[in-house]
Amino acid sequence: MTGDKSLHERVLRDMLKKISEMDLDQPPPLMGREIHRKIRELTGSDDPYSVVKAEYNAFALGMYDEMKNRVKKSKDPFATAMRLAVAGNIIDFGVASDLDKSYVRRVIEDSLTGPLHGDPDHLEQAARKARHILYLGDNAGEILFDRILIEELPADRVVFAVRGGPVINDATMEDADAVGLSELVEVIDNGTDLPGTFLPECSDKFLRQFEKADLVISKGQGNYETLSGSGAEDKVVFLFKVKCEVVASDTHCEKGTAVALPGNVAGGKE
Repeated sequence: MTGDKSLHERVLRDMLKKISEMDLDQPPPLMGREIHRKIRELTGSDDPYSVVKAEYNAFALGMYDEMKNRVKKSKDPFATAMRLAVAGNIIDFGVASDLDKSYVRRVIEDSLTGPLHGDPDHLEQAARKARHILYLGDNAGEILFDRILIEELPADRVVFAVRGGPVINDATMEDADAVGLSELVEVIDNGTDLPGTFLPECSDKFLRQFEKADLVISKGQGNYETLSGSGAEDKVVFLFKVKCEVVASDTHCEKGTAVALPGNVAGGKE
């Protein structure tokens, strides 16, 4: 990221032109991908968010022992780990470029007792039955909290997926290595550099894992926007924080709500 105002103006002008030519029926992460490709081109940086990603990986790792202890002492370790995983979704620089670590800590603390919209028990029940679990990660830093949840799952049945290339502060293979996920489970990338999981553009390797999975844990709003309505929702559980009015309307909850939503009821499906 940069404080160069002239560069900001060039990005804004280029983006307004590009947005005017986009298909507005596409999921928002496809538009986001084009915007951030242009940002990388104009900045000359393959990963403009690399510094903040490393910073939040280190920040989250610094909380690991404390959070693991909270899970162990909890009356319901799985539910506590799930709440932490959802709370970690607040680490999103696509929504808030001025994210503050004290705010992140407060959100995570509040998550342990705050409401969780959807069907929180569904994930644990589905995980017990699942033979193959595909876990779709979202942001750097956040994936440390995903690790905590995975440690409550049968980890030998889990494959963790990251983005295929840098986009915003979304997690890539390097981030999975940084927080220890690669030592815990198999990690693959989805073959795309968009901030979501748009199946028509994912790699064959990823699609084989998606088809094989009988449970897909989908973290983050970008994954919700690209998978909701895809026809594959019946085996998906969406875990995220609601960050815009459109998704708030779609999920029938307010912005800021923590969500644990089975895919077969996402967007009002029955």
